[in-house]
Amino acid sequence: MEKSDIQRQMDFLIEAERLKTVYRQNMVVDKSRQENSAEHSWHLALMAIVLGDRAIDPEVDIMKVIKMVLVHDIVEIDAGDTFLYDAKGYEDKDEREQRAAKRIFGLLPESLADELLSLWKEFEERKTPSALFAAALDNMQPVINHWCSGGAAIKKHHIKASQIIDKKKFIEKASPELWEITLDTIKKSSASGFYDPE
Repeated sequence: MEKSDIQRQMDFLIEAERLKTVYRQNMVVDKSRQENSAEHSWHLALMAIVLGDRAIDPEVDIMKVIKMVLVHDIVEIDAGDTFLYDAKGYEDKDEREQRAAKRIFGLLPESLADELLSLWKEFEERKTPSALFAAALDNMQPVINHWCSGGAAIKKHHIKASQIIDKKKFIEKASPELWEITLDTIKKSSASGFYDPE
C-alpha cells in the first residue's frame, strides 16, 4: 500500500533526527564536545535572520536563504561531514552527497522532494545571490567558532590563516561587511596562535 503524503513527511522528519548525530570538526564554545550538523544549520538560519540586511545584492531572499541553510547539510546523514581542508575527502564528496540527496529528499512527497532538492542544488552551485549569501554564512560561521572556542578544534589540523582566507574570500562578493568581520576574526585567531604560522 502506498504511503500517504503525511506519512512520507513524517518519515523524512524522523530521518532528519539523524543529523543530530553527525559531528563536525568544530567544538561548542565550552569545549565539552564537537558541534553537530543540526546545530550548525540552526546557527546559520539564525545568522540569516540577524545578518540578512548585510547582503550586498537586493535580490537576496532571506526566507530562501533560511530554507537553504536548514537543508544544506541534510545529506551528511549518509555522506558524513567532509572537512573543508580534507583534499582526499573531497575526491568523492559530490558523488556521496548526490546519492544521499536522492535518497533522503526522496522520502518526501514528490513536489516537496523536488523543492528541497532544488534548494540544496542551488546552495551547492552558489550561482544565485541567495545561494551565494547562504554559502557566505556557512563559511563565516566556522571562523567565528574558531575564535569563540579558543581554537579548540582547529589547532590540531595545522591550518594556516592564508589557507582559510583562500577558501573564504568569496564571502566578500556576498557581503563586504561580513567579509571584513570574517577577515578580522581570522587575523585575531591567527595572532592568538589558533592557526599555524605562515
